[in-house]
Amino acid sequence: MPKINYKSNEFLVFLVIVAFVIVATASYPGFFSIPTLFDLLRNGIVIGIFAIGVLLVLISGGIDVSFTAVAVFALFTTTLTVKQLGLDLPWPLVFLVSVLIGMGLGLINAVFIAGFRLPTLIVTLGTLSALRGFLLTFVGSQLISNVPPSMQQFSRLVIVRGTNAQGFFYSLPWAFAFLVGVVVLTWFLLTRTLLGRNIFAIGGSLESARRIGINVRLTQVFVYAYVGGLAGLAGIIHASMARVANPFDLVGLELSVIAATVLGGARLSGGYGTITGTLLGVILIVMVNNSLILLGIPSTWQSVVIGALILLGTGLPSYQAKRAARKAG
Repeated sequence: MPKINYKSNEFLVFLVIVAFVIVATASYPGFFSIPTLFDLLRNGIVIGIFAIGVLLVLISGGIDVSFTAVAVFALFTTTLTVKQLGLDLPWPLVFLVSVLIGMGLGLINAVFIAGFRLPTLIVTLGTLSALRGFLLTFVGSQLISNVPPSMQQFSRLVIVRGTNAQGFFYSLPWAFAFLVGVVVLTWFLLTRTLLGRNIFAIGGSLESARRIGINVRLTQVFVYAYVGGLAGLAGIIHASMARVANPFDLVGLELSVIAATVLGGARLSGGYGTITGTLLGVILIVMVNNSLILLGIPSTWQSVVIGALILLGTGLPSYQAKRAARKAG
């Protein structure tokens, strides 16, 4: 049986989640119920896929703030192309197109980061601004409310549905299976492959990774292409579930996603991060975003709470590291 690290971010976030559930249930007895649980799972699909991608970037020693812009560009471009050309594509092919567009945009980031060795934050900020500016200029506030039939079909696919004893309806869409697939694939990549070890290595020390023969540039190209693909997937899932392609959806979600990943223990300095911690962070952020109004707290406090959680998630590991260094000294 694995030993539990009671000082780890993962365990602390788990305790915060338990405390939040207890307080929320005491304030609103209907909070701890199957419909609420399924709502949280459904609302965590897109942010969860985003967070797994951000985790990979943070482990590699970088930071990416362009993933929402990549997602929106991919979802809108895919939907518009399928509609304009009158293509009757099944939803798996529609999803594949969006993923490929996302990967292409991720490769643009990779060219500047791996090829020209520019700072990751500057590059992804530039990509974020360029993509949003492009959509604002050529699309504006235009919506595609009548998405292709295959996307509408996907939105109706559910793993389970039902009604609880109080008469409240609940369901879990098949989109949740994509989150599970992304988690399993990324876990395998990070823990069972040489490429995964290389990603951790370049995040720990870029120069040391070069000296031991790791192809740093190729590894970075993979990371940003992979993250772009996940963004394209998250975007098209979001559009399918909402049944509308909005060029300004997902704007501002970057803060919540980065907060979830950092809370889970991923270090902004690189070289460390876990799938378990990231998923716990996603659960906490989704609970905060979806439960404050339910508890009678104004939605304007969401940013305050998330900002505080980011400070806690980054400050606590730093404090623990300094404390351990003092004891060792």
